[in-house]
Amino acid sequence: MRFTEIGQQLRAYRLESGLRAEEIAARLGVSRAALYRYEKGEVIKLDTIKRLAELLKISPLSLLGIGVEYYNRPIGFFERIRQVEETADQILQVNGPVCYLTTSEGYDAALSQAFEELADAAGADRGAQRAVAEQVMGIQSARKRMYGLRKPSIICMISATRLEHFLDTGLAAPLPLSERARRLCKQVAATEVQRIADLMETEPMGLQFGILPAGEPTGEFMILRARDRASLAVNPFRPDVSPFGGIGVAMITGADEAVAAHQRVAESLWREALKGATGAARIRQMMGTARAA
Repeated sequence: MRFTEIGQQLRAYRLESGLRAEEIAARLGVSRAALYRYEKGEVIKLDTIKRLAELLKISPLSLLGIGVEYYNRPIGFFERIRQVEETADQILQVNGPVCYLTTSEGYDAALSQAFEELADAAGADRGAQRAVAEQVMGIQSARKRMYGLRKPSIICMISATRLEHFLDTGLAAPLPLSERARRLCKQVAATEVQRIADLMETEPMGLQFGILPAGEPTGEFMILRARDRASLAVNPFRPDVSPFGGIGVAMITGADEAVAAHQRVAESLWREALKGATGAARIRQMMGTARAA
């Protein structure tokens, strides 16, 4: 058994469950420090894995990394993606509207402000929701730091329809925000779209964007490839979804058939995508239309 990977999945599922480490440790009959050691990859008995799976309401096979992983909350999914990205050499993303790892600091700042405002409106739950928001942003920041250190190659395909909607509604569009926060989110969206156009023109090594001109793919997914494995992540959770009430089911699997099927879709989309200066020109045309409106 790969105890490091079991520990990683244990941490992701713990965050997914919404239970505190103290609660799980108490129910398991171990110290909080012992639970953290399991999450760091310490040897763990099969009986303990079974009991943890019962507490977390998942299959023991999920903790063992066998089969498909499912996540119903953004925090658990983002943590698991962070872990997979730590060893990924290539990342292929389909359907945007941004590639989170390449977004600016302004994107995170606006997102943090939106989450804080949402938590402040929660009344008695304010403290708990702020804590969740801070956890989510901490995970996202760690993802960006690791990307900056490792620089895996990225191919990101974004539908023109998604970009137009992003420009029109701004970051964190579904969230009930104040007018001031909404203006900031729209400004940040425009900045990020401009950033994508700039990156398409300069074409930095290891980073490629493609604009999908014809409609919008029916799903959003990532394929993350490391030296010894490939993982498929099917994701309903955008980075700007509410960390408290995101609704959906995210899935991660290493099944060869699932990875290959999505790879074929991505290759077909890439052939039709607008790339380089052509894609950048399409984005700038889109931005000009948005400003005129």
